[in-house]
Amino acid sequence: MTTTQQLDLTLINGYLEVLDMDVIEQMLDLYIQQSALYLEVINRAVVDTDQKAWQEQCHKMKGSAASAGFFLVHQKLIAIEKSTESWQVKAEHLRVLDSLNQEAIEAFQQWLAVQ
Repeated sequence: MTTTQQLDLTLINGYLEVLDMDVIEQMLDLYIQQSALYLEVINRAVVDTDQKAWQEQCHKMKGSAASAGFFLVHQKLIAIEKSTESWQVKAEHLRVLDSLNQEAIEAFQQWLAVQ
């Protein structure tokens, strides 16, 4: 998947206009740490079949993904946040979300490397 599919480059390039690279790198590092926590709690919601925790954590991660410019992660979270599908289906959504998140992090890191 290409960087332009993964990332909202308009948003990220806008950050580059007003922030220095160190701040953008710190933003990414913070997102990586925070998204790992969100994914952990979302996974726990699946294990515990806790719809409230599922929605709350998907909602929080959705905002973080949007702020980081992670377009596909944000779109996936919009699609699944209020899902009432079976927990088996939600577990698959989580697997896809985790993969999309990792791909977006890698795309952002590649974008940073060429700036």
